[in-house]
This record gives sequence, structure tokens and C-alpha cells, in this order.
Amino acid sequence: MKQLIEKIKPKKKEKIEEVLTVSKTERRVLSNVPDPEKIRVQVDRRGARDTNEPGNLEDPEYLNHIRMLSLRYMADFPVTLLTKKQRVKDGIKARAVDISSTGLLVELDSEMEDIQVGQVFMIHCTIPPGTMPEGYESTVKLDATVVRRFTQEEDGRHKFMLAFEFSKPLTEYFRKKRWGYAIYIASTSLFFAAAFIVLMRAESVIYFKYNIYLYLYSLIAAAFLLTRYLFGALYREVPVNPDYTPGVSIIIPCFNEEQWIHRTILSCVNQNYPIDKLEVIVVDDRSTDRSAEEIQKVIDMIHNEAERYMTRERVKMHILPENGGKRVALVKGVEMAKHDLVVFVDSDSFLEPTAIRNLVQPFQDPKMGGVAGRTDVENKFTNAITKLQTVRYYIAFRIMKAAESWFDSVTCLSGPLSCYRKELILQHSEAWLNQKFLGQPATFGDDRSMTNFILQTHRTGYQDSAICSTIVPSDMNVFLKQQMRWKRSWLRESLRASGFIWRKEPFMAIFFYIGLIVPIAAPVIVLYNLVYVPLVHHIFPGTFLMGLLLMALLMSLAHLFFRRSKLWIFGIVFCVFYELVLLWQMPVAWVTFWKSTWGTRETPQDVEARLKKEARKKNKKGFGLPF
Repeated sequence: MKQLIEKIKPKKKEKIEEVLTVSKTERRVLSNVPDPEKIRVQVDRRGARDTNEPGNLEDPEYLNHIRMLSLRYMADFPVTLLTKKQRVKDGIKARAVDISSTGLLVELDSEMEDIQVGQVFMIHCTIPPGTMPEGYESTVKLDATVVRRFTQEEDGRHKFMLAFEFSKPLTEYFRKKRWGYAIYIASTSLFFAAAFIVLMRAESVIYFKYNIYLYLYSLIAAAFLLTRYLFGALYREVPVNPDYTPGVSIIIPCFNEEQWIHRTILSCVNQNYPIDKLEVIVVDDRSTDRSAEEIQKVIDMIHNEAERYMTRERVKMHILPENGGKRVALVKGVEMAKHDLVVFVDSDSFLEPTAIRNLVQPFQDPKMGGVAGRTDVENKFTNAITKLQTVRYYIAFRIMKAAESWFDSVTCLSGPLSCYRKELILQHSEAWLNQKFLGQPATFGDDRSMTNFILQTHRTGYQDSAICSTIVPSDMNVFLKQQMRWKRSWLRESLRASGFIWRKEPFMAIFFYIGLIVPIAAPVIVLYNLVYVPLVHHIFPGTFLMGLLLMALLMSLAHLFFRRSKLWIFGIVFCVFYELVLLWQMPVAWVTFWKSTWGTRETPQDVEARLKKEARKKNKKGFGLPF
């Protein structure tokens, strides 16, 4: 009987193991922070040696280039070491332990006395996805010199290690190999795809007499998307002015994020930014897990190991007296902030060391009210769901937000990384905290909501080099709930913005209204073309499907052009998934966009909704009982 119960008992869902690119741990906790005592410099010797030209050590861009060359990643994949006359099957087998753009550390099965420092081997290996940043997942056949050999003991056994330096950095190697071909193929294909779309849509004018509304929609939708890519390509960010380093306070709101908050805080403190100009405030919204303990733990560690960086004065935690929601946590952090610029960072987002320096540059314009950075997917190689989001995220920022930034009117300063003028947040804080829509409290969409407040009086921008990465949903159920929440907030805030956006730059206003109508009408258009036309007129929707494929190609090819990554194909997969699944969330959002539940975490509104649902179920069961 027990065995039977175990069989019919629902199995517990297995936890998804996230695949993350892991950098090798630095000996210094704050390795990228400018040293106030000038004890060390920020140039890695190996990285500097591998650059062809000496750079300016005061130039932030040059320092970041050197850092990226020398950044080492944890690795675990097979490597074959070949002499000039050896074949792959006869080579020395080894295993990679860590890898950088400039070198490789491998472990041998046994010590080989005949291998000496200075000896040159051909390194033959395939870098697995997720080991290094996107675009490096490829086969490598490159000469390398042995620069060090040593033995280390672990778990009672000796490990024989060889450190190699590549004859050229992997960046240069891939640029002449796969990256160069990718850029050429992507740019050529993008041109032909865009040209073919223009020809197809020009043909739509001929069919106006059959259905003017349908073909006018097709023409407008195509023009809207093509112009997004055009202005995205024309986008240029504000260059770094080394002398412009305004005071910045980073606010991290946290609720039940014990798994990632440690890394988030470290990435915010470990910035290449003057220490007297940067503070980090973590506000815990009464987490019910161990988040508060983790926050205190990492802050104590920073204080103990990096006290000379004034961390006690500029890294702090505040716990709210009761759970108030993300907006309450952010406003409390802003009230505690001592600097004029405040940066909002999600508790599962990780900043690049140069993120803040790049993010603040547009504020040299006094009319700039807020700036968004770029958000990449951190767990991109976990599964197909995260790969879909990787392409979508990149296009949403590098193309869509970049296009809006051309008009200084970015409509959503995204939660993972955005910067605001403190005075504007405080000016709108009361309205933001008490915002309601159709009588319901607005508990999500805080980034779009605050952006709307800012946009009414100021400009908003986007900095592509201000980069953070975030953990995206790897579970389909969580992903779909997130997308529904985003659609509801997009619809609600877009209706708000439509009341004032016409006062902004005229072209931007036109694009905004078109961008509002096209997604709302899309389900009706798809039903008409893919269901009504084939059933009623017995015509195969080949032209419509071809248009969808070309639009999907634009997304994929743009990702390939900029990222040179093998994930580009998932742009096409995402578009198919969108048409089959995500598109049909829009009609649901039409009739439920006032809802305030998150669906993915236990906010007070979610708890209230769950209790009401349980009560309804209980009442139904009660009515079914015999008297």
C-alpha cells in the first residue's frame, strides 16, 4: 500500500541548476576600487603586456580593456597539448582549470619532466558555453607558451599544473576567425532582410482596396520595427569624461534574495569609482528567509578585509520595520542617501566594475533626469528558456532602448540598473508610493511608473556600456507569470504616458503611439491572418508567415552582429514562441491590467489573493456537503 501511495503521490519538482559564468576569485575583495593610498595600480601586468599599444593608465576605457583581457574564469573541460608534428589523438591530454583571454591553466594526469618553461604547444580545445562570456563558446587551435609549472596538493593527492600564455589574446584570435565571419554574414543578411521587408510592405499598398485596415496595420508595424533598428544602429552613448565623477548612492531593495544578495552587494561596492563619491545602501523589506543575515555577513566581510576603502562610512544596511513593498524600500534608501544621484539595483543583478562610471555620464546634461544601463542575462546557458531571454534582453536594450535614447525619451528605466536625480525621486515619492489604478494599489511596474514621473519634465537616456547582468526565470511557470506581470504594467503605464508624451519630441511621440497600438492589436491581426483567412477564403497565409520570419531574422541577425554568439538562432525561436504563447497573454492583460499581485513572490497582495482563493474553494466544498 505504501508503495502504491508513493507512485501516485505527485513528485517534487526538481530544482533547476543555474549555469553561470564564474570568475576566478580575486585575493583582494575590492580589486577594482581605486586605491586611496596608491599601494597598488589597477593594471594587470599580463593584460598590459598583451596589448599592442601602450595606453593611458588614467583612461577608464583602457583600464577596462586591460581588465577584460586578464579576467580569469573557472573552467572544467578537456584540452589537448600538441607539438608541431603531433596529431590530436597523439597529444598530451589535460584538463582546463581556469582560462582568460590571454592564457590557460591546465591540470595533467601525471607529472611530465620533459615539459619545460618556455616550451611552445598547440592548444586544441573547445570552450563550452557558459565558461566565458557570450561569444567565446567555440573551438580553439592556438599556440601557447608554458610560463609556469607547479604542483599543488588537494585532498591528499598531488595535482600537476601547467600555466600557458596564448600567442595572441582570444579576442584577437576570434576576431580573425569566427567573429569576423559572423559580422560579415550578419550585416549582409540584415541588409537583404530589411530590403525584402520594405519590398513586401510596399506591395501592401496594392491590396488596400481589399482590406485597407489590415494592410495599413502591416505597413505601419513594419515601418515601426525597421525604424527601431535604424535608430538603434545610429545610437551613440555619451563618452566617459574622466573628470566627471559626481556623488552616487546605490540603493539595493531586497526581499527574500538570500541566494544572490551577497554577489549583488560585492558588485556594487567593487566599482572603479572614487571611494568618497560612492555609497551603497541595502534596504531589506522584512525578508522571511536568511537575506538579512547574508547582507550583514557580506558587509562585515567587506569591513574586515577592506577597511582602508572607507567601507564603514559608505556601506550600510537598513531593515524596514514591516514589509512595505519594493517602492517603500527604494524611497527609504533614497531618504538615507547623501549624494545627489541615486542608482537603483535589483537584488539579483550584478554590476560590471565600470557600470557606475559609465552610467552617470549623461547627467552632464542638467535636463537629464534618469538613465538606464544595459541588462544582460547572467544565467543564459541554463536551458532553452534562458537562452530565449538572452536574445530578447539584448535586443530590448541595445536596439529598442537605444532607439528611444536617440530622442532622449527612454520610456522605461529598468529596475536592474538605473540612475536618477535624487531630488526628482523625492519630489514624486508620495505619488509613487500611493499610486493606484482603478482603485487597486500599483505594486509592480515601479520602474515604468517612476520613468513616467521623470519624463514629464526631464529627459531620460540609455548608456550601453553601463552593464549589469541579472538572473532571469529558468522555470516556464515563473517566466510566464513574470511576462504577464510585465504586460499589465506596460499597458497601465503606457496609458498614463499617452497623456503627456505628445509634448515630447514629435517623432518620438508618433513612435510611442504606434508602439502602443501595434502590440494591442497584434492578437486580432494574427487570428485574422492565420485562422480567418485560411478557413473562410481558403488561402494559405504564406505572405504573413514570411513577414513574421523576416522580423524574427532581424532580431537574430542583430544579436549575431553585436554579440557574435551562437545563441543568435534563439531570436527566431523566441519570435515563434511569442506568436504561439506570449502574444495571447495580451488579451488577458486587457481585462486584468488593474491586478496588483506579482504571482512569483509572497507580497501582501499575493497573500490576500491566495487567502481569498482558498476561501472560495472552501465555500464551494461546503455547498457540496449533505445537510
